[in-house]
Amino acid sequence: MSTQIPAKSGVNYFLEGFKLIKQPGLRTFVFIPLTINLILFAGAFYLALSQLQILFDWLDTQLPEMLNWLRFLLWPIAIITMLITMSFVFSSVMNWLSAPFNGLLAEKVEQSLTGKPMNTGGTMDLIKDLPRILGREWQKFKYYLPRAVLILLLFFVPVIGQTVFPIVWFMFTAWMMAIQYCDYPFDNHKVKFEDMKFALKQTRGSSFSFGATASLFSMIPIVNFIVMPVAICGATAMWVDKYREAYRNNVIAPD
Repeated sequence: MSTQIPAKSGVNYFLEGFKLIKQPGLRTFVFIPLTINLILFAGAFYLALSQLQILFDWLDTQLPEMLNWLRFLLWPIAIITMLITMSFVFSSVMNWLSAPFNGLLAEKVEQSLTGKPMNTGGTMDLIKDLPRILGREWQKFKYYLPRAVLILLLFFVPVIGQTVFPIVWFMFTAWMMAIQYCDYPFDNHKVKFEDMKFALKQTRGSSFSFGATASLFSMIPIVNFIVMPVAICGATAMWVDKYREAYRNNVIAPD
């Protein structure tokens, strides 16, 4: 890479996303997918809570009276576990449902940062582009799934697996977070998936620290609802600083 890269870490770019989502012109693109996410999450939580109530009613009939106190211990544990699990599941589901909005958000952030319109077309152009956008999400999923399965299998290796797995899994998750959110500004410029991965590997330090920060924030229930727009804004700022001019000048290209 021949262009000079600003001395900002991936952590700085992620945190910059919190400032960018507050801009008036970007709030609509943050609000719509966030609202969809909250409505779906609330509905799923209500259904899960109903099933949990049925489970505990059955448990009451199985436990002797002297162990009734277990109900007061297990309820909060069950609810917290359910919230954390659902938060992770919905983060994955929302990547698909919000993909068109995420691309628009990245586009508007780039326009705000550069002061230059991208001229990507209107609503009809977006609708026509949906197959390509969803195809890109499928590419990311195909890249993620086999690697995730292999790492999960590592957990079952005696002694070594249980020790190494948490570290390897976190590193992989951080890398996937960088790929997931940096891909939107890259894809807006029709940069190929393989070329995008190559560019992120060329700046491993900032890519990993960005993804690691996004991963840590996504582990916090409720807070993880805004991780997506924050990460997209931060990733777009990183695209503008580190990659945009290089790609415009055809500086970055895999061997």
